[in-house]
Amino acid sequence: MKNASFRFIDLFAGVGGIRIAFERQGGECVFSSEWDKFAQQTYEANFGEIPHGDITEVNESDIPNHDIILGGFPCQPFSQAGLKKGFEDSRGTLFFDVARVIDHHRPSMLLLENVKGFARHEKGNTLQVVTRILDELGYNIFCKVLNAKDFGLPQNRERIFIVGVNRDLLGDIDFEFPDPINTKTRLGNILSSRVDPKYTISDNLWAGHQRRKAEHLRKGNGFGYCLFGRNSVYTSTISARYYKDGSEILISQKNKNPRKLTPREAARLQGFPEEFVIPVSDTQAYRQFGNSVAIPVVQAVAESMVQLLNNPLTRRPMYRNLTLLDI
Repeated sequence: MKNASFRFIDLFAGVGGIRIAFERQGGECVFSSEWDKFAQQTYEANFGEIPHGDITEVNESDIPNHDIILGGFPCQPFSQAGLKKGFEDSRGTLFFDVARVIDHHRPSMLLLENVKGFARHEKGNTLQVVTRILDELGYNIFCKVLNAKDFGLPQNRERIFIVGVNRDLLGDIDFEFPDPINTKTRLGNILSSRVDPKYTISDNLWAGHQRRKAEHLRKGNGFGYCLFGRNSVYTSTISARYYKDGSEILISQKNKNPRKLTPREAARLQGFPEEFVIPVSDTQAYRQFGNSVAIPVVQAVAESMVQLLNNPLTRRPMYRNLTLLDI
């Protein structure tokens, strides 16, 4: 990308939701990694490149220099026995691969994204180890849970965002997360007017949903399918398992059984643009969008990060190597 104001890398890239948010802020993606072959297909269809595969097999020195490292890494437990080993605590987890890239390149900033429950994972030990290691690597760390419904999407989706600021490059400064925009949302805004009948669930599946919900109600809990209409303010969280039965988000239909979201509607629910290409099967598309990010949320965080990165009082060149012409 010509005239990019910063460079970033996209780890655990999925189908590129985080990348879209940072490209909209003027950044250039110089490296991506994603091991799932179907996600790679979608990524290539939209960005013209196949991500590198398993990050555990990528040498950090082969990754181009960059200003920001991005990653929605999987949530894995850390050893309960190694709480005082610093960087070594993360070995055997995918976070170790994030940490070794950071340790080698020391980018100006970092953004990690995970499920809300990450903060409580392993009784808080996982987040404790992550933040301590990043602090030891020289980063001020800031964490906050943000919800997609507060940033213009009709979806109740809470995720934790971890932002790191390199103290040596940008100074010992604070980072402020964006405030909610609180735009009124309506599910009908992302629903298609005409939908293939194949997305209407069968009589057997609908009967099973109702039976299971009734059983849960008798047990005194609220589990079971969730039904929404065009005037619903927001849906529940779409997940990677949506392809199985669609139970977490069913759309009501007049004189018909409810239907599932279409893949395109699932993409819209996460804030993907209309021109985003979906080259895979419905099953894989549901997995991909369920695993992805709410783009408007990431974009708001990206804007705050880039403002800090480009602040003339903090900005120092990172990835550009000096030559004799610069002296």
